[in-house]
Amino acid sequence: MSKSASRARLFEIIRRRSFGRGEVTLASGRKSDFYFNLKPTMLDPEGATLLAELTYEALKDDNLDFIGGLEMGAVPLAGALAQISWIKGHPIAAFFVRKKPKEHGARLAIEGLPKGETLAGKRVVIVEDVTTTGGSAMKAVESVRETGAEVVLVLTMVDREEGATDTFGAAGLPFRSLYKASEFLKD
Repeated sequence: MSKSASRARLFEIIRRRSFGRGEVTLASGRKSDFYFNLKPTMLDPEGATLLAELTYEALKDDNLDFIGGLEMGAVPLAGALAQISWIKGHPIAAFFVRKKPKEHGARLAIEGLPKGETLAGKRVVIVEDVTTTGGSAMKAVESVRETGAEVVLVLTMVDREEGATDTFGAAGLPFRSLYKASEFLKD
């Protein structure tokens, strides 16, 4: 399937499985009359594959070491991308950032790295399922930067177009999205 055909098919899957109308309160605290819940798309076999393939295509030339982001939205994305990057012969490892470190076991804030490995000096992309203001992704950015990693990009599947571009611009971070909310609001 061509990139444009994959993008069109994924758009339809997101529209059918993950986009809705009706008043909701977003993670940012804002009220909205539409929402995206990408989990049904990220956990659908075809949706997960298309998200991973399109994400891989968007990132393959960025010379990345790791992909990850804040739990929960980044977990399926990072895992699927790690798998497809291996299949395509250009592996990008995955991790995720806990909203709050575990209070037992290793008490880690960043999960997915083997004992003794860190993100220090690594090129990292922060990935997110849906971005509104960018606040959630910035929590992941801050945690990753504290390890000494270089955050080279924030990539979201859907940009709600409600301030994230400004948030990341102010932080000196490039920001890209696979889709914009306005594409889904045309219907």
